[in-house]
Amino acid sequence: MKFSIVYGLGIAIGLTLSPLTQAASDTPTSTGSAPVSDNAFNPAMSLILSGGYTHTSLDPVNYHIAGFDLPPDAEAGPGSRGFSLAESELGISANIDPWLRGTANISLAPDNSVSVEEAFIQTTSLGYGLSVKAGRFFSGIGYLNSQHSHTWDFVDNPLAYQAMLGTQYADDGIQLNLLAPTDQFIQLGIELGRGRSFPGTDSSRNGAGSTAFILHTGGDVGDSNSWRAGISALNAKATDQTFESVDTSDKKVTNTFTGSTHVWIADGIWKWAPNGNATRTNFKLQGEYLRSKRDGDFTYNTSSTDAYSVTQSGWYLQGIYQFMPRWRVGLRTERLDSGSPDYGNNQANVVISTDQAHKHTIMLDYSPSEFSRVRLQFAKDYARGDAADNQMFLQYQMSLGAHGAHSY
Repeated sequence: MKFSIVYGLGIAIGLTLSPLTQAASDTPTSTGSAPVSDNAFNPAMSLILSGGYTHTSLDPVNYHIAGFDLPPDAEAGPGSRGFSLAESELGISANIDPWLRGTANISLAPDNSVSVEEAFIQTTSLGYGLSVKAGRFFSGIGYLNSQHSHTWDFVDNPLAYQAMLGTQYADDGIQLNLLAPTDQFIQLGIELGRGRSFPGTDSSRNGAGSTAFILHTGGDVGDSNSWRAGISALNAKATDQTFESVDTSDKKVTNTFTGSTHVWIADGIWKWAPNGNATRTNFKLQGEYLRSKRDGDFTYNTSSTDAYSVTQSGWYLQGIYQFMPRWRVGLRTERLDSGSPDYGNNQANVVISTDQAHKHTIMLDYSPSEFSRVRLQFAKDYARGDAADNQMFLQYQMSLGAHGAHSY
């Protein structure tokens, strides 16, 4: 449980508070008497295979989160019913030279599409606790946002992430991190991005379409406990962001939003393991609170435009208990508040939901090794309002090849 920098193999091994400072010792070196193998210069490669079976009582095609307008490409909901391949991930990484490291993660989606999830370069030896990342990457806001889906403790991300960040916020840009030279862990981060994904939109503009500010701190409490807490702020610009919905006359319409979205996140996590040894048993409690404020112009069905503003929020709290080696059980509860939107002159045309989306989830997983995991999950999902969607997931995750240790 001690705070340290680690690097290793597997899908869920090692704890680190600052993956940005992973050792640059992987860089091949040679001496006059010890030639280096050609293979030493090959990048480390990994493949995460994930899939399973999904059963829902309500049709996922009609899935929506009550009171939250999401664009068609936002990844919300339980996914398709039946057997399916979940998102699998191909990872490639290597030290480029003594100063830079490169990483690419390619997403293989169930619909046979391929996308670049992350592709960035990162400094390794600036000194003074500084690190710079440039390219495409998951933002460091919050706790869960920067984590890849195969590291989640549940099959899906919480409703608050789905409703306010489109499940995960990734962007093209630059990130500056500072790890303070103090006994207590303190990390500051600043990001400038293109603003290409929800709650922003990809558009041709000079300058930044998004900015983010991040502060995290943490430490140890005795030999058995450690913690981390943080606050983050994201500002993203949207231009003609499209939403498909139904108006008060039950007619399908296409609405658009142009303006700014500010998202604030408070996150915290507490970990316990006897004498810092998490091998046999351990417990993790984590939670986050997200608050989103949107201001701009709303166009109803491409015909009527007026000012629009809304403040919305959501939270989740979850606990994961490893009660014996390889076996874990987890509980998560969560709730959203859709707020009181002001559509101006379009108020009479728009359906305003008074339902408060919420959800309760339980999971049990078994990891035969650090390279494999099987998970059973049940959820009662009230995201659409009063109608409950009873969901059951059976998921497998397998890790092939070299894979870096995950963050704290």
